[in-house]
Amino acid sequence: MTLSIVCPAYNEEEYIEGLLNFFINAKPYDKELLIVDGGSTDRTKEIIESYQKEHPNIRLLDNPHRIVPYALNKAIPMCKGDIIVRLDVHTKYDEAYFEKILETFNKVEADIVGGPTRTAYKATFQQAVAHVICTPFGVGNSQVHNLDYEGYTDSVTFGAWKKEIFEEVGLFDEQLKRNQDDEFHYRAKSKGKKIYQNPEIKLWYYPRNTLKGLFKQYFQYGLYKPKVLKKVNSEIKVRHLAPAGMLLYFISLPMAVIIPVWAGPFLLYLLGDVFFSFKANGSLKVKLSALVAYPAIHIGYGAGFIKGLFKR
Repeated sequence: MTLSIVCPAYNEEEYIEGLLNFFINAKPYDKELLIVDGGSTDRTKEIIESYQKEHPNIRLLDNPHRIVPYALNKAIPMCKGDIIVRLDVHTKYDEAYFEKILETFNKVEADIVGGPTRTAYKATFQQAVAHVICTPFGVGNSQVHNLDYEGYTDSVTFGAWKKEIFEEVGLFDEQLKRNQDDEFHYRAKSKGKKIYQNPEIKLWYYPRNTLKGLFKQYFQYGLYKPKVLKKVNSEIKVRHLAPAGMLLYFISLPMAVIIPVWAGPFLLYLLGDVFFSFKANGSLKVKLSALVAYPAIHIGYGAGFIKGLFKR
């Protein structure tokens, strides 16, 4: 199997060299990298071009629309490999990342493979968020956050795809600024394609480092999720709907003045928040940060989802 790697980028001068060095040093050496730049105004393109002088298997493409699905759709038809791997600049990868992808394709019957979402952090709030998004209270029963799960699933982190899959399933939905990976994987699964998660495929994702950034991120996830589920309604899960229902309940909490028992679910939510927050490893500051990270994710996603229901 031959490899093509696709990576959207924008203003990544602090991180791009790390990704380029990883690509160059990781086995197998016979592979290509297509970086799709969204009009960077820093030194990103200059750094990439300096690497191209010694490494002709690194290609640089332009992404005038500056959105991820457009970048993927531009690069994929140009890929020479029969396996296409997506990379993210802000993510760390195990040195055997590509080798484990190829091993997984060879050992199981699958059209898409990938690993779970491992987390890394450099600051206290990031550490708290890394804990939150790996708990069932934070994100439900999604297998992509289960670091021990191996088997068939409905989506994987970023992913690696057999190139032939795009001929049958199509490319990414360019109307989705978020959730384009989930939508593509759900659509592929609905057409009988098999998605396999292998925990030996290791990557480490850096979560948002501010409360505002976290809320905005999950608001956008919620905003585009209804469109995804309308397109592939067979993948609707309770975890997709729960935050919106929870937010509507929170809005109705003044009813507890008239009906005291109405406050029961809210008290249970607070207990869950405290219980799972204080299970986090780390300092008291990490645990207190988790206390606000949980509702930021839930309320942000729920508000986005409700707005997304009416978004044309």
